[in-house]
Amino acid sequence: MQYRRLGGTGVEVSTLCLGTMMFGAWGNTDEQECHRIVAEALDAGINLVDTADVYAHGESEEILGRALRGRRDDVVLATKFHEPMGDDRNRRGNSRRWIRQAVEGSLRRLGTDWIDLYQVHRPDPLTDVDQTLGALTDLVREGKVRMIGTSAFPAEQIVEAQWVAERRQRERFTTEQLGYSVLTRGVEAAALPTSARYRLGVLVFSPLNGGWLTGKYRSTDVPADSRAGRNGDHFDFRDAAARDRKLALVDELATLADESGLTLIDLALGFVLSHPAVTSAIIGPRTLAQLRSQLPAGEPAGLPADVLDRIDELVRPGHDVNPADAGYRVPALTDPTLRRRP
Repeated sequence: MQYRRLGGTGVEVSTLCLGTMMFGAWGNTDEQECHRIVAEALDAGINLVDTADVYAHGESEEILGRALRGRRDDVVLATKFHEPMGDDRNRRGNSRRWIRQAVEGSLRRLGTDWIDLYQVHRPDPLTDVDQTLGALTDLVREGKVRMIGTSAFPAEQIVEAQWVAERRQRERFTTEQLGYSVLTRGVEAAALPTSARYRLGVLVFSPLNGGWLTGKYRSTDVPADSRAGRNGDHFDFRDAAARDRKLALVDELATLADESGLTLIDLALGFVLSHPAVTSAIIGPRTLAQLRSQLPAGEPAGLPADVLDRIDELVRPGHDVNPADAGYRVPALTDPTLRRRP
């Protein structure tokens, strides 16, 4: 396993991060296997683990907390807040009120006294970022949180948050988590270079593009136990144009991987880890077998220039094969009332 500095924090983390979205009702309900996944990942050298309060509505944090008993000090533990945690309209978002409640819930479920990296899961256009930074600054000063970060923030909001932190003397965001893969390269245009400019540690989610880059999906016949089988809309199988384009690309990428002496998974993870702004790629295995297929990509962490050149020919830089894969869309693009005078 290789390690990199997490932006300017001074903390060293593994180039592979264990993501636990699949722990619990959303993926693997066998808690003992989830514990074995954590143990094997840590034994392989992974020291960064990422979760969120919303994953299986808190169950992922609970399982992870139990799995880390006796090994908590060995792990840089990251979680997130923002997504709805119930029907109450104030149990969501990025308000000071909700942050104070959300962090206590995560601490309790994780069975820990502190969170190493507390991340804003998505932007909240209804909340002044100074309110969010103010609440997070308090948590850092109280020792409940060590570092703060964002997830799926557009470049302009990354910049805004940095300026607000400087002018209002708040703790500043030191990491950004964004969706990036061979098939989802939109962030190369602005979010990645902006993160690098502000020396943020970058964690990449969905580097395997929801399973596409494992080689699992090679035809329109979807495995019944796959994420695509459970959520066809999200994984392109009800969008014929996106599906067919990805099927064709996966065939070409698999050939490239084979010619390069790599597995398709190694190619996919090596691609994101080759970007100079990227610190760590989040892998989210549902089973031990999936974890074992992804661990070899931690060494070496990158691809040769000729392989990267060929990938650029297949999927042009800054292009999302399916625009719906972008982790966040500005509300004005989805809500017409935000584009029109009343």
